[in-house]
Amino acid sequence: MISHPVLRGLLLCVLLMAGCATLPPPARPATESIVAFAFNGRLVVRQGDTRHHVRIDWRHDATRDDILLISPLGQGVAEITRDASGARLLLADKREFTAADAGTLAEQVFGFRLPLDHAARWLLGEPGNIAPWRATVVERESAAPDALPSVIELERDDIHVRLKIDEWSELR
Repeated sequence: MISHPVLRGLLLCVLLMAGCATLPPPARPATESIVAFAFNGRLVVRQGDTRHHVRIDWRHDATRDDILLISPLGQGVAEITRDASGARLLLADKREFTAADAGTLAEQVFGFRLPLDHAARWLLGEPGNIAPWRATVVERESAAPDALPSVIELERDDIHVRLKIDEWSELR
């Protein structure tokens, strides 16, 4: 397990997730038809009196996730990759953690599972069953019923995560 509280909080930010649209609203497909996407934004994790801030760049398709966490000063903090071979977390200091899947990786690093099995769907604003976490879409890009989220909050016990998505892109 990672013991440094700041690094642990930043990694928690990334594994949970983790604005403006790049495509005009009429060209945006319904969220259920989006298979591959990318977004960048900001993530804040609050646990008790501790807060962690990080920028996040996430690329997702049906077979792979690539997540980059960036400090407020622009330095890469961690990189997470998920594909058919499993999940891998690479820290800036070159430490590496691997597991069969992202949920198991989170459990290995933090001591508890995170709601990552269907992360792509709740990131698109379709929370589904992610108990014991509570997911809320706080804001969307527009008032359209299928507009993509621009602010998502996740809560569990004393952990509160707020993801502000600055830019969405649908990938082909």
